[in-house]
Amino acid sequence: MGALVKVACVGGGPASLYFSILMKRVDPSHEITVYERNPAGSTYGWGVTYSNELFGYLQGADPESARAIRENSARWDTWMVHVQDRMTATVEHGDNGYGIGRHRLLDILTERARSLGVRVEFEHEIAGPEELAGADVVVAGDGVNSVLRERHADHFGSEVAVGRNVYVWLGTTKVFDSFVFSFVATEHGWIWCYGYKYSDDHSTCVVECSPETWKGLGFDRASETDCLALLEKLFAEILDRHPLIGRANADGSAHWLNFRTLTNRTWYHDDLVLLGDAAHTTHYSIGAGTALALADAAFLVNALHGDTRLQRAFARYERERLAVIRSAQRAAGNSAQWFENLPRYIDRPPEQMVALLDQRHSSLLPRISPALYYRIDQVSEGLEPLRRVTRWMASKVTRTPHAGAAGCDDHAAPPPQAGTGAGSPPSP
Repeated sequence: MGALVKVACVGGGPASLYFSILMKRVDPSHEITVYERNPAGSTYGWGVTYSNELFGYLQGADPESARAIRENSARWDTWMVHVQDRMTATVEHGDNGYGIGRHRLLDILTERARSLGVRVEFEHEIAGPEELAGADVVVAGDGVNSVLRERHADHFGSEVAVGRNVYVWLGTTKVFDSFVFSFVATEHGWIWCYGYKYSDDHSTCVVECSPETWKGLGFDRASETDCLALLEKLFAEILDRHPLIGRANADGSAHWLNFRTLTNRTWYHDDLVLLGDAAHTTHYSIGAGTALALADAAFLVNALHGDTRLQRAFARYERERLAVIRSAQRAAGNSAQWFENLPRYIDRPPEQMVALLDQRHSSLLPRISPALYYRIDQVSEGLEPLRRVTRWMASKVTRTPHAGAAGCDDHAAPPPQAGTGAGSPPSP
């Protein structure tokens, strides 16, 4: 792509903002506008997670925003598994994890984009395609419910798989020292939460359970206030009397959801290209969503500046990302199913349960007994050839290569280089 290319990004999430930053770094002459329908600072959500590997990639792509993200992140180097009245285990996994508030992340990316000359317009909803008629490239970064994508739903071949379990995304003033998995038995079944800090004074707490447990505990008919009170009681041991914080629906009910995994047959149509959650979603239990969205942004920038023909650039972007995304979605789907089948694993001896939790993204685990999988994993831990065979077996189960929970980092795009834009605007 050459100079004076006009780009419209619809949706002001991390993917769109990071894409605009990298596009401007490659060629400052690009005219880029990010349209966000909501007011500044009105984002939902609490904290998002990322790994050392992702930070290394961000540092190479745009050191300034990477530095700000790191400085505003909370860090942990252990994870804790707590099963009520049974065990508490702390695991040192040898790598750092990081959390940052979604609001703070968006502020950092917005400020950086504007400093490079990107126009970021809040409270600007795109009512129709005529508003974008002058753009050479239209980036749909407007999330899982993308309006731009839905206008061409048949072309994109969008499909949504709805998860069985229900979950609610909450905050808390309890600052967890480790990444926490906490499981509590009730008379109606198991309920559990994932907890991680994202600032000096807050953590994210995602609560999940089966629909039977959800109804049995009365969450289907309770107000958010009553839901939070019961959840605070159930998870009192890990919350240390700290409150949970929610965001109620308009009718006062808690914001319980079923996770929706989105896939698309293709990611582009004419001058329109999908990015981040508008293109794909992965179950939150592997914590890869933000990393995948930022990687999408980098791959799209590289593709656009690697070919002056727009359709070929889009095709390259789709081809390079689809393999990674499908692998990550398989891993996330396996992880989601692990929790949907929690009774299969929760009663194992503590050391087995912790190991199986760590391997929940495996394609092989659901297809053999947990005890056999654990024995194979323990034996192969010190034998790399056998571990490779185990991975090969898992891949054959799904007929495609298997990626781990951090599989999104296996195919990171090389950082775009500033000042490499040349030639004329791409043609369709």
